[in-house]
Amino acid sequence: MPEATPRPAPNRWQRFVEWDERPLRLDRFAVEDPVNGFAAFAGARDPAPEIAISAGRVVSLDGTPEAEFDMIDAFIARHHIDPEMVAEAMALPSEAVARMLVDVNVPRAELVRLAHGMTPAKLADVVARLNAAEITFAYAKMRARKTPGNQAHVTNAKDDPLQLAADAAIAVALGFDEVETTMRVSRNAWSNALACCVGAAVGRAGTLFQCSSEEAEELRIGMAGFTSYAETVSVYGTEKAFVDGDDTPWSKAFLAAAYASRGIKMRCTSGAGAELLMGFHEAKSLLYLEARCLCLQRGMGVQGTQNGGIDGAPLAATIPGGVRELMAENLLAVWLDLECASGNDARTSESEIRIGAKILPYLIAGSDLICSGFGSIKKYDNSFNPSLFNGEELEDYLVLQRDFEADGGLVPLGADLALDRRRRAVDALAAVLEELGLGSPDAAMRESVVFASGSEETASYGPREAAVISEAVRERGLTVLDVVAALDRRGFRDEAENLLFLLKLRISGDYLQTSACVREGRVLSAVNDPNDYAGPGSGYRLSEARRQEINAIRDVLDRETVLATAATAARGWERIPFGRSMGPAVEGEAPDEIVVGVSPAFGLQLFETLAGHPLPLVLKALVEGIESRGLKARIVRMRHTADTSFLGLSAAGLSGSGVGIGLQAKGTAVIHRRGRLPHNNLELFSNAPLVSLAHYRAMGRNAADHALGELPEPVVVPTHGEALGARFHAQVALIYAVETSLTEPGTAPETLDIAVARG
Repeated sequence: MPEATPRPAPNRWQRFVEWDERPLRLDRFAVEDPVNGFAAFAGARDPAPEIAISAGRVVSLDGTPEAEFDMIDAFIARHHIDPEMVAEAMALPSEAVARMLVDVNVPRAELVRLAHGMTPAKLADVVARLNAAEITFAYAKMRARKTPGNQAHVTNAKDDPLQLAADAAIAVALGFDEVETTMRVSRNAWSNALACCVGAAVGRAGTLFQCSSEEAEELRIGMAGFTSYAETVSVYGTEKAFVDGDDTPWSKAFLAAAYASRGIKMRCTSGAGAELLMGFHEAKSLLYLEARCLCLQRGMGVQGTQNGGIDGAPLAATIPGGVRELMAENLLAVWLDLECASGNDARTSESEIRIGAKILPYLIAGSDLICSGFGSIKKYDNSFNPSLFNGEELEDYLVLQRDFEADGGLVPLGADLALDRRRRAVDALAAVLEELGLGSPDAAMRESVVFASGSEETASYGPREAAVISEAVRERGLTVLDVVAALDRRGFRDEAENLLFLLKLRISGDYLQTSACVREGRVLSAVNDPNDYAGPGSGYRLSEARRQEINAIRDVLDRETVLATAATAARGWERIPFGRSMGPAVEGEAPDEIVVGVSPAFGLQLFETLAGHPLPLVLKALVEGIESRGLKARIVRMRHTADTSFLGLSAAGLSGSGVGIGLQAKGTAVIHRRGRLPHNNLELFSNAPLVSLAHYRAMGRNAADHALGELPEPVVVPTHGEALGARFHAQVALIYAVETSLTEPGTAPETLDIAVARG
């Protein structure tokens, strides 16, 4: 026999090797370094809160005299600060204001009023004093609209317009209030906009849509009517970052006004880490810089903001306290009475645990838009880069809603409805392309998209073909009215009317109100649906109808399903005489006898174990094991109990050897001996889903060994940390209810025909 190669002595605890393999180890973390901008709450050069007013004019802001104002200071001083509020607001201790944010007796409106007199440093100083739970609570109280909502990212790796239309229709069916797209090839913006606006019109009216592109191009697309909102007007917390982008606060304010003048809803974008990524952080903390951004946005008069890190969120999450900072800056936004699309769009970790933890505060607090880009498509198709949640994890999110009875803005989607909406969207867009002379997708292209989960499965348009369509739309000056007419001519009247509905909204301007979305054909906003949270019983609560919608996830078990599954399992075993009684079971006298006591529903209503073993085969395995040691088996049905321990103890009491086996229909089994305490058994198979027929055979053999006075090696059913409770407990509870429904206290056991174990 060759000598074994000696293994090197370990020099490291093996657990670290295992930890190295976890997704978390793909994340990288940054040391806190305030001088170099890596500080969430306390930057090396964060100013102390301060303001001076002279003749109604701000002459000093957060320690900077007017003569030294940069353009951000100047804009905030002139357009955010309300001089009449300054004395009252700035005199309040930050600690006291922080307590007001979490005090249900202090109205939201009062806090919003005070915020108008606070400088960026003061606002940041207040929210920095709240821990994560307090920020979550304050956010629930301070957000503008009562009813929460959500926004989807709809893109694909090929810029395929057919897939965009199908995926936009799916986003609408899932309940997203807004759909945002962008493209891999910038010149495909018009094609993407055309496809998504058609897809978003399938199924219901009112889902708002935007195409994220170069700012001037994005405005042109909006003016052509394809989009109904914009949110990628970026602002920054340092002057150099603005200059680097060839912008100023005034140019951004002008752009915001341009959108509003065309009836297009508009938000700005800002968030932690942007200045750090651009190299212009000025040794200021993430929170202070974002406080400046938000004061700018309020001064511009925009409806709201998309903040909470956004592209910088993964960087913020590398810094100690970075995720708490993302929450804090969202709180600042709603405190300033801005609509908040609360980030959660960029994927901040490879760890699913960190991802689930990050979304939870927003899910339970609610938000105008919980994600400013939930990837309703697959990760590889997301042209914004993977979102915090993506198509792969969408059902996890739906279950989180159900777990916490929290409205995350989405509803479950049935398989038939999904196919119906995808086919309708593909056909509608194909009709538009044909009517406008932009393309003629054949049946194979359409079918590949209808059934595809992602672009790797489609045989449809590629980026170059999309570019041809996009250039044609732009150069011919096509507008959404051309699309409406094309849809109508080809019989897609509902979709045509849904698009017209959005155009009418732009004329009325109702959805330019803060926190506006459209539900059931009606604008819902902070004006007619204000957040009125003031403690338990107030604010947003799930209606019973909404609760039932959220509860309707897939694969929900009920008693009828369990019994139907059992009936299916019974097929083929009808010849087994489970119900044939051989008379009352009496106490045996033969010392070579092992009694197997089965549960009340065993073979009558239940026919296989949780591991999927037919019950006759389980009995056969046990009997074979008993007989392999030269002993005899007797099968007894217990009627007075369904409990495993008492099945085993009762069987032992009837057994001539004093050793018995208890066996539930779901597969849980126990070896017991007469006279022992009920739960002090000899061996137990508690994890029935993992038990094999070989294990049952070994249990029968061990029971015989116990009867022979030997001490056998216990049978160990290996586990690997499976969450068996999550997988089986609902089924177990329903099965056990079937068992207990057949119990009859005081009823004597009966011996069954041993043929049940011969198969």
